[in-house]
Amino acid sequence: MLPLSPSLLPSLAAAFLYAAATLYQGIRLGQGSRADKRLLCLLGALAVVAHATALFWQLLTPLGLSLDFFSAASLISVAVIALTLIACTQIPVEILLLLLFPLGIATTLIAQFAPTGTVPLINEEPGILAHILLSILAYGMLTIAVFQSLLLLLQDHQLKHKHPSGLIKDFPPLQTMESLLFGFLWAGWSLLSMSLISGWLFVENLFAQHLVHKTLLACVAWIVFSVLLWGRYHLGWRGHKAIRWTLAGFCLLMLAYFGSKLVREFILHV
Repeated sequence: MLPLSPSLLPSLAAAFLYAAATLYQGIRLGQGSRADKRLLCLLGALAVVAHATALFWQLLTPLGLSLDFFSAASLISVAVIALTLIACTQIPVEILLLLLFPLGIATTLIAQFAPTGTVPLINEEPGILAHILLSILAYGMLTIAVFQSLLLLLQDHQLKHKHPSGLIKDFPPLQTMESLLFGFLWAGWSLLSMSLISGWLFVENLFAQHLVHKTLLACVAWIVFSVLLWGRYHLGWRGHKAIRWTLAGFCLLMLAYFGSKLVREFILHV
């Protein structure tokens, strides 16, 4: 009998806690009332701890950091959820958790049970690790911005058609939702800028054959977010235009990282 993976139990615990939190929040919203924020955040925090514990066993090996496609997705999702839980202590964004907790369930289980591709081990030099950390935080913050933009789109649509659902009635005012979106975008853009700078400083050759697509797409995404933020504060961009630019930049960023990683690990096997 094969020994159990040390990440199995924390992965299952994380999935169970995420599911419990999602069910609790969904039931309360279905009843037309808000979930108790302290209980919801407690369940979420426990899930994040279990999720992070599973990732610790999955990522760290005696030979270095093993960051395969599914583990990377799991790492970014736990960062997104943790950032959102922290934000919940100061601003009313707990509605985002209704979308993020299921993402946590999917990524922790897939990272545990899906087969891995060809994964080169990462040299654990401080500069490289700083670049990876900044990249993950940038992806996480911009992922929160995307979920926020989708909720803003839903809220705007229902308000224009004068048929707000029970879910929408629990949202903050439209202006507050829009301000939160641009707050997340500013934070994500700043982290992405630091990620690109650290890449130039610490990665030996950003335009090597296996990195060139990732580098170029990430730079284009940075330009897209820069134009969006400039348009917001100089041209007053908002609403659907802001949402479209947000989604465009996010798609470029995800293609830069996950697109190239998928091709390398599962198609080219390099």
